[in-house]
Amino acid sequence: MKKLINNPENVLNDMIEGLVAAYPQYLRKLDDFNVIVRTSKSDGKVSLVSGGGSGHEPAHAGYVGKGMLDGAVCGEVFTSPTPDQVYEAIKATDNGNGVLLVIKNYTGDVMNFEMAKEMAEMDGIKVEQIIVNDDVAVENSLYTAGRRGIAGTVFVHKIAGAKAEGGASLQEVKDIAERVVKNVRSMGMSLSSCIVPAAGKANFTLGDDEIEIGMGIHGEPGVYRKKISTADDIAQELLDKILDDIEINKNDEVAIIINGLGSTPNMELYIINKKVNEILTEKGIKIHKTFIGEFMTSLEMAGCSVSLLKLDDELKELLDAKADTPGFKVI
Repeated sequence: MKKLINNPENVLNDMIEGLVAAYPQYLRKLDDFNVIVRTSKSDGKVSLVSGGGSGHEPAHAGYVGKGMLDGAVCGEVFTSPTPDQVYEAIKATDNGNGVLLVIKNYTGDVMNFEMAKEMAEMDGIKVEQIIVNDDVAVENSLYTAGRRGIAGTVFVHKIAGAKAEGGASLQEVKDIAERVVKNVRSMGMSLSSCIVPAAGKANFTLGDDEIEIGMGIHGEPGVYRKKISTADDIAQELLDKILDDIEINKNDEVAIIINGLGSTPNMELYIINKKVNEILTEKGIKIHKTFIGEFMTSLEMAGCSVSLLKLDDELKELLDAKADTPGFKVI
């Protein structure tokens, strides 16, 4: 194992310290808890809290800031945060009008966030939750009952965050988040495995000429393995699976995330996007906005995912609203 770390046991603490040191204008860490919150609170605004296991940076702490999240809970690498951590995040971010929890659909995340929700409600804090399950690859997997939550979650952060920033009520913010979940689909693939620092070895193996379609962001099994093919073929496979699962018609507008999983050069992501753009344009589907880069990674895994969000006028307006966070900016 070759990694730029100190002690594998301290990876999370070291990472959080480095993150907060880089962005003190945005972020601060709660004492005694691996929770990142905004440096300054906004009185009366509905708050958004998300999180999960670490190793997916910039998700989720990188999305704490104006126009997106108010808090992010950082579990150990690929491990759900504890209910106590989530509870502290809720308490620290509540501005008096409630907190929306944005939860990726993994069994541990859902269970622990829901326990924290109950704890906060006993304190009189209004809490709602939304579960993101955008991955069309598999219906059930190693860590989930139902579909997994992957990079489409970033669209939920962005749009629900903009709604909250505009002064909407907790129910209104939840409703818009649910609309995003209903209209976003994602599909990923991997070229290589990754190494969890505490484990010290790869969590699965792929042959030199082999890829896996539908791989999860923790290395969960995908749909099938195959010999490496062209970027155009891979983009077609990913997009076909997405478009088979959601009705998007000619003249509909969409937003796209082409997400690198950690070790994929932007050059290759742009090549994937070229084919995605061609396919959608041929179908008469209008592309409103495209985001390309690393938004939800899997340590140093090589590969990518494609997320497609079907837009309406309000979703488009909220997507275009200003956001200023370490990991995502709309100017």
